[in-house]
Amino acid sequence: MPKTVAEVMSRDPITVSPQTPIREAMKILAERRISGLLVVNDVGKLVGIISETDLLWQQTGVEPPVYIVFLDSVIYLENPARYEEELHKALGQTVGEVMTHAPVVVKPDQPLRKAAKLMQDKSLRRLAVTDNQGKVIGVLTAGDIVRAMIAELDES
Repeated sequence: MPKTVAEVMSRDPITVSPQTPIREAMKILAERRISGLLVVNDVGKLVGIISETDLLWQQTGVEPPVYIVFLDSVIYLENPARYEEELHKALGQTVGEVMTHAPVVVKPDQPLRKAAKLMQDKSLRRLAVTDNQGKVIGVLTAGDIVRAMIAELDES
C-alpha cells in the first residue's frame, strides 16, 4: 500500500513569522542544522519559506541587470524585476523581506510518490504540508522520503 505524505512528514515543524529578524532565522538554521524554515502568519497560515539559498543574497549581493542604450532608450537584456527582487533579498532585515513567497505545498493525504515527484521536478528540498485552511501541519523533506525508503526496504 503506498504511503501518504502524513505518514512520513515531520510534524510540528519549526516556524518563524515574517517579522522575525534575519539574524534570528540564521541562528535557528545553524543551531538546528536544517536548511529551511516555514514562515507563518499570526493564525498559522503559510505565507512563505526561507531557506539557506534565500539567505545567500545577504553575503553575495547582486549584479545590476545588463542593458544597452539605443537612441536615448534603455533596453534591458535581463528582467529588471529579477534585479529588484534580488536586491530586496540582499538588503532585507526580516524574514518577510527575504523569504520565497507562494511556496509549493502538499496535502497530508497526497501519495508520497506524487510529492517526491513534485520535489524532484521543481528541485525542492522541502514541501510545506498544510490543511484545507492553509495552516501548516508539517513539512516533508527529502530526508523524510529517504528515511521512509530505508524503512520500506527493512520491512521487505
